[in-house]
Amino acid sequence: MADRVLRIIPAVALVLLAACSRQPSAPAKPEQPSATQLHTLFEDVAEQTGLRFHHFNGGTGEYFMPEIMGSGVALLDFDNDGDLDVFLPQGDFQQPGKTRKDMQYPMPADWKPGSRLFRNEMVPQGQLRFTDVTDSSGIVTKFSAMGVAVGDFDNDGYLDLLATGLNQCALFRNLGNGKFEDVTKRVGIEDTLLSTSAVFFDYDRDGWLDLFITNYVRGTTLEAKKCRNPAAELDYCGPKAFEPSISQLFHNEGGKRFRDVTSSSGIGSAAGPGLGVLAADFNSDGWTDLYVANDGAASYLWLNQKNGTFREAGLEMGVSYSADGKAQAGMGVAVGDIDNDGVEELFKTNLATEGANIYKKDAAGGYVDAAAKMNAFKATVPFTGFGVGLSDFDNDGWLDGFVANGAVMVMESQRGKPYPFRQKNLMLPNRNGVFQAPETETGPFAEWMVSRGAAFGDIDNDGDVDLVVSNNNGPVKLYRNRLILPGRQNPHWLQVRLQTPDAGLRGYQSIVTVETPSGRKQIRRVDPAGSYLSSSEAIAHFGIGVEQSVAKLTVSWPDGTQTSFVPQIDQSVTIKK
Repeated sequence: MADRVLRIIPAVALVLLAACSRQPSAPAKPEQPSATQLHTLFEDVAEQTGLRFHHFNGGTGEYFMPEIMGSGVALLDFDNDGDLDVFLPQGDFQQPGKTRKDMQYPMPADWKPGSRLFRNEMVPQGQLRFTDVTDSSGIVTKFSAMGVAVGDFDNDGYLDLLATGLNQCALFRNLGNGKFEDVTKRVGIEDTLLSTSAVFFDYDRDGWLDLFITNYVRGTTLEAKKCRNPAAELDYCGPKAFEPSISQLFHNEGGKRFRDVTSSSGIGSAAGPGLGVLAADFNSDGWTDLYVANDGAASYLWLNQKNGTFREAGLEMGVSYSADGKAQAGMGVAVGDIDNDGVEELFKTNLATEGANIYKKDAAGGYVDAAAKMNAFKATVPFTGFGVGLSDFDNDGWLDGFVANGAVMVMESQRGKPYPFRQKNLMLPNRNGVFQAPETETGPFAEWMVSRGAAFGDIDNDGDVDLVVSNNNGPVKLYRNRLILPGRQNPHWLQVRLQTPDAGLRGYQSIVTVETPSGRKQIRRVDPAGSYLSSSEAIAHFGIGVEQSVAKLTVSWPDGTQTSFVPQIDQSVTIKK
C-alpha cells in the first residue's frame, strides 16, 4: 500500500517522510454506486485466495450451549509488512475423550483442528493470497476458543493476540519474527470462565494497554442441562438457565504482568451474561468507558471515574434496555457517527423479534433508541444479529451498517434439515443518516449461514473496506469490496493510521476528524474492538465521494492534545505523535 508517513510533535506537523498517491484526483466526477447496488460490490474470495477455514463447534449431539456461540475473527498486521493478516479462533469438543468420529457434523477432508493464523501475501507479491502459518507461529489453543482481541500490551511495536473461550483464554506475545509465545500464566491472566469478547484499552492513561475480558455464564458443560424447544426437541439452552458471570479487568503493570483489579475497580460489583464489549468515551469527559452487551439481561455502561474505578450507569444513561424498557439478548456492538452530526451512536444487535438498537445522544447527555428513526429496527427484526460494523463501504462519506446473522434456536422453516439455524446477513446502505433496507436477496449476502463474528478492514490495500465473516460450524467468508476499480473514476477516500510512543503504539481511542471543502465533517474512532468476538483494522477510513480534496484533518489524541494538517486524498497516511 502506498503510505504517507508524518512525524509529529503535538499539534505541529514537522516532516513529511514519504508520500505517494496511487490514484491522483481527477476532474471527472467519480462514479458513486446507488444504495441498491452496494451489496453487489462484494465477492466472496476466501477459497480462491487460500483463506480456507471451517469452524468446528464441538457438537456431538448433546447441545452444550458454547457450541452455538462461536466464533470470531481478527484482522491484524502481525508481521508489520503493510497488509492485513487473519486469525480465526477454533472450537473444540466440550467434553474430554471425544474424537473425530464423535462429531455430529463431519468436517471437510482437509480440515485442521485448532485456531489458525493466515499471513497475507499482498505485500510484496501484489496479489491477495493467504498462507497458513499457524504451525510455524507457535500459536496453539488447547481449548474451545471463541473470541479474539488485538493489542500491543508490551509496547514493542508488534501486535499481540488474546484468544478467549471455554474455561480459559490464551495471551500470545508477538516476538516480532513471525512467532508468538504463550505468556498467559506468566503475565497473570487467569480465572476466566466462559470468556467471550475482550478489549485492550488504557483506562488510567499510564501509557500501557489494560485488558477487559467479558465473561458469559457459569456451568455450561459441567451441569449438562437439557433444554427443549416448543416441539419438545432437544435444543440449546438460553443464558437464564445458568448463573451469570462477572467480567474481569486486568491492569497492565508496565508490559510485564497484568494485575486483576476486577474487585477494586468496581467491575466485580455486577454480574451479567456478557457477549459484546466496546471501549469509548460515552459521557464525553475525556476518559475511556466500557459498554457491555448482556444476553437476556440489562446491558452495562461502566463509566470511568478517573481514579482507577468504574461506576455502572447503563440505566441512567439510557443504554440498558429497549425503547419499551425490556431487557434484550445483546450480542454485537459497534460505535460510529451514523448521521454525521459529530456525535457517535451506539449500535447493538439482538435476538430475532427484538430488532437492533441504535442509541443516540440526547440534549441531556444521555441516550435514546433511534433504531426505528434511522430505519434499522424493521430491517433487523427478522434476524438474530451477532457481528456488527459501521464502515463507509461505498466511500460516499456516510457509515453503512453490516450485521452478521444466525439463529440460536431451531428455525421452524428449517426443521428436519442439517443445522437448522441459518439466516442471511444484512448490508444496510446509509443515505444521509438513514439506513436503506435491502430490496433484493441476490449477491453474496443472500447466502444463508450461521454467521457470528465480523471484522472490517482494507485487506487488498486498494482504498475500500472489505470484511471477513466467521460462520458457526461453517466456512469463513472473505468479502472483497470491488468499489475501487482501475480504468474508472472511483469515489475518493482517505485512510489514517496512528502511531504513539506508548499505550500500544497504535493510537487506540483517538478520534480523527476530516472536513471537506463543502463543510461536511466526518469523525472516526481508531480502535479494533467491537462487533462480536472479533477485532478489526485499527484505522480511520474516510469516504470522500465526489469531492476533490480535504480541507482539514484533526487528530484528537486520548491525552487531550490535538494535531491538525491538510492531507491529500486517495492515499493512506500514518501520523506519528
